Amino acid sequence: MSGCEFLSTDGTTPSVVGEALGNGLQITDTGLGDSDRTYYDTFDALLREAGLSAAHEDGELVLLERDSGVVRLRARIAKPGQRLFPRELEPGPLRAALLAVVEERALLALARVHARRRALSVLDDERKTVVRMTLEEPAVVDNAGRLSILRPRVRLAAVRGYDDELGKVKSALTRELGLAAAEQPLVDEAVTAAGHDPAGISSKISVPLQFDERADVAAATVLRRLLDVIEANTDGTIADTDSEFLHDYRVSVRRSRSVQRELKMVFPPEPLAEFRAEFRWLQQITGDARDLDVYVLEFDAMRGLVPEAMRADLDPLLEVLRGRRLAARRQMVSDLRSQRVTSLLEHWARFLDRLPSLDESDRPDAARPIGEVAGTRIHKVYRRMVKMGSAIDDSSPAEDYHELRKRGKELRYLLELFGAPLYPDDVVKPMIKALKALQDVLGRHQDREVQIATLSSLRDELASVRGGAAALMATGALVSRLKEDEQAAREEFAARFAAFAGKDQRKLVKATFG
Repeated sequence: MSGCEFLSTDGTTPSVVGEALGNGLQITDTGLGDSDRTYYDTFDALLREAGLSAAHEDGELVLLERDSGVVRLRARIAKPGQRLFPRELEPGPLRAALLAVVEERALLALARVHARRRALSVLDDERKTVVRMTLEEPAVVDNAGRLSILRPRVRLAAVRGYDDELGKVKSALTRELGLAAAEQPLVDEAVTAAGHDPAGISSKISVPLQFDERADVAAATVLRRLLDVIEANTDGTIADTDSEFLHDYRVSVRRSRSVQRELKMVFPPEPLAEFRAEFRWLQQITGDARDLDVYVLEFDAMRGLVPEAMRADLDPLLEVLRGRRLAARRQMVSDLRSQRVTSLLEHWARFLDRLPSLDESDRPDAARPIGEVAGTRIHKVYRRMVKMGSAIDDSSPAEDYHELRKRGKELRYLLELFGAPLYPDDVVKPMIKALKALQDVLGRHQDREVQIATLSSLRDELASVRGGAAALMATGALVSRLKEDEQAAREEFAARFAAFAGKDQRKLVKATFG
């Protein structure tokens, strides 16, 4: 089905619309009623980005096409309140469709809309319904029950196979009645009226840069955007709204640290050293909580690694991990609310604002073109990775894989933050793709190494809880499977590294960034 919306007036009545349609089409009034709908989306508007919206109405959660309002899927659920996790829905098409878009993000209640609706059917000369029309008088309802009246609308939805008739109705509304097509769908107008940004708050970093721009100006611009993301995700991290707030917070801290390291010659050394130490601490205080988030979120997948008969025996392990997660979160929240974090971010913001005006005598790269500085760093880190990776073989310790992974993160952030806006897409995008493939296998290897160590450290705690003996046996089986997967990652490494560090790729990197 397809559809559209028009802004209407008080004079847009069924009879007036019927007269405007002329011969061949007629209007049937199918009923007047009230509706109460709450719209949901993620903090970063993932549904909107996918051309969708979600709403709860009349005891159902519905997935709609954003522009037309046409319902794609629906399922009966109790009103979910201010936050809804799709993974907690009953298995079915709606749950699967939502998870495919939002993954672990929570759907947040953004706007409640009360509307008086008159449903109309447009019929052809054979009395078949060819277009469905709704005259709607919506208002946003705030938490205190106060109404913010929105502009009345006419919503059209064509029945499949009757696009010509839909075109005739659109023409009648615009030419005969002078109605204007709505510039935005009702959901966006409602979310705006409720005080939110329909586009959400994205953690994506896309900063336009110029090749000849001063390196310190470019670095400050990128770092200011990263600081914006850190600050935007602070409240959701503290409130534990969903796990992605902490993830995005930590990624932005890591990216900031990477810029501090890789572009260090655009900063004065003494204050940079202080900021680097504080950002390292900021990374550390959020680490345990994030690691335990991942353990809990991925526990079902880990449970699936052991024989089916042992899977229920892992329940005590899950409870231990949840307990540790709560403890880690309490400490993290205390740290994030501390004056130390507040002062750090305030001082960092002021420092970035002043950076281009600081004395350049101890900042040799400050006035150089960012394209040259970034290109040099990309080339150097890439060559370092090639050298490190070429030295890895079957007997190499886990530390070698981990160090290569850390260098890979440095390279990826350089490519994403500076390479993408400054260098050709046909070089940067394939390079990032090959790097991601390599990082995936290195990350799997590192994750398994850490998981094995963590699970082994829980033995005494598990042994003391109810069901601990069976849990220890199941955990032992899980550790064995994790070791197998760690070995499998080692075996996959050579092929992934070859694609990343092949002769042609090395020549291309040198020609582009060298």
